[in-house]
Amino acid sequence: MLKLGAYDYIVKDENTKDRLWNCLLKIRETKELKEEITLLREEVREKYEFTNSIRGNSPPLKRVFGLMEKAAQSQINVSIYGETGTGKELVAKSIHFNSGRSKKPFVAVNMSAIPRELVESELFGHEKGAFTGAMSRRTGKFEEANGGTLFLDEIGEMDITIQAKILRALQEQEIVRVGGNSTVKFDARIIVATHRNLAEEVQKGTFREDLYYRLLGLNIQLPALRERGNDIMILAKFFAEDYCKKNKLPEISLTNEASQKLLQYGFPGNIRELKAIIELACVMATDNNISVEDISFNSLKPEGSFLLEELTLKEYNKRILRHFLDKYDNDVLLVADKLDIGKSTIYNMLKSGEL
Repeated sequence: MLKLGAYDYIVKDENTKDRLWNCLLKIRETKELKEEITLLREEVREKYEFTNSIRGNSPPLKRVFGLMEKAAQSQINVSIYGETGTGKELVAKSIHFNSGRSKKPFVAVNMSAIPRELVESELFGHEKGAFTGAMSRRTGKFEEANGGTLFLDEIGEMDITIQAKILRALQEQEIVRVGGNSTVKFDARIIVATHRNLAEEVQKGTFREDLYYRLLGLNIQLPALRERGNDIMILAKFFAEDYCKKNKLPEISLTNEASQKLLQYGFPGNIRELKAIIELACVMATDNNISVEDISFNSLKPEGSFLLEELTLKEYNKRILRHFLDKYDNDVLLVADKLDIGKSTIYNMLKSGEL
């Protein structure tokens, strides 16, 4: 009868009444747990609806939404590019929880946070006794993500020695635990993210070309916050409302002057920086209004706020060129290509000492 779907069986004796009652309680508890899990899954799905989890309506963001929808409707691997703080993990989660894999695990791994000697064990797991301290078998992230999504953040920081093993795992859809011999099959969608230009890393020889094409899949380029126009204010108001709600504070508004100050700033730290700025402003505000004095910029990258200075167009151009030359190790040809200007213009400015 159990094979046909019966929940349990009871032996008829003097304890039948108590056993029957306990069995009914367990059935009710199981039913309630299943209903709770279904409700939680629905709440998570709603939380990670594209427009609920990622705020804004600028054209660059709408293009991202379109790509996210295509990703969610398919099984293709996804690569997410963008500056630090642009919300790469949030995009990955939104894709997962709106896909056919939403009921399975979402496993995130920050590749830059794992010591080199532990990467293989972290990703593939290990057998008992595989190395000193391996007291029992451990399941790796590839196995944990089986049926769901494996998110490899900061993939550009991965040491090239582990890249061949990851490539083989992706090609064969199987891994071998450290210290083991048998293969373990897995089925997981791979989403990767990086702030680096992987194509350039391939050219430098620090990233395998074959792995690059294996991971590339659907490419989503996240815009920097400074490129998203009025999304800055949409996010600022959301962060203010969220902070006040969590801390049981009255609703806070931004003055026009404070809003203008935010809109003129470059946000080198992107959304993460904006959130920190607004939360501090909520603490400093008086009379439930965030004034211009409450907005403090403490960026670690001073060049992000250069637009606040009143300079000539020529001086702005020089600063932009100098920034890109520093960023790309004085590669004039690359900078000329990036900025769509003649290389002779840069050479002449360098020769004259203007840069």
